[in-house]
Amino acid sequence: MSARLSVSVQEADFDFKHEHALLVSDDKGVGAVVAFIGLVRDLNLADDVVALELEHYPGMTEKSLLRIAEQAAQRWSLQAARIVHRIGKMYPGDQIVMVLTASAHRGDAYEANQFMMDYLKTEAPFWKKEWTPEGPRWIEARDSDDHAAAKWK
Repeated sequence: MSARLSVSVQEADFDFKHEHALLVSDDKGVGAVVAFIGLVRDLNLADDVVALELEHYPGMTEKSLLRIAEQAAQRWSLQAARIVHRIGKMYPGDQIVMVLTASAHRGDAYEANQFMMDYLKTEAPFWKKEWTPEGPRWIEARDSDDHAAAKWK
C-alpha cells in the first residue's frame, strides 16, 4: 500500500483538528501521528518582527513539497503525510506551516516528520520577507538549516 500524500499552499489559516481527521480518516492501521506546527516569531536576528511575508512560485512550490513528501514515504513506512504551508502576510503567533505524518509506529512518523521539515527549510521555493520597525528585509537561508538537512543525505 502506498502512502496517501497531500500538500497545500494557501493564504488561509489551517485547522489542526480538521487536518488530523482527514489524515487518519478510516485508516485503522495508523498507530502514530506526529505533527509539527511552525509559528511566526516576534524576534529574529535580535530584531523585533512585526510581520512575515511569504511569496512562492505557484505550481513549482506544490511540486517541490510533494517531492519532499514522496522522499519521506520512500525512506519510512508511512500511511499518510500532509504538508500545509501558508503564504502572504502573517503576524507573530500566526501558524505558518504544518507537517503531519502517520504510520503504524512512532519511529517512522517522528523521523519522516523531522526529515520533511528539515527539507522544507532548505528545498522548498519560498521567499521570506520580514517586516521590522525599521522596514522590510529579505531573509537568507541559514547554515543551521543546511546542516540539519545534510544529516539525511
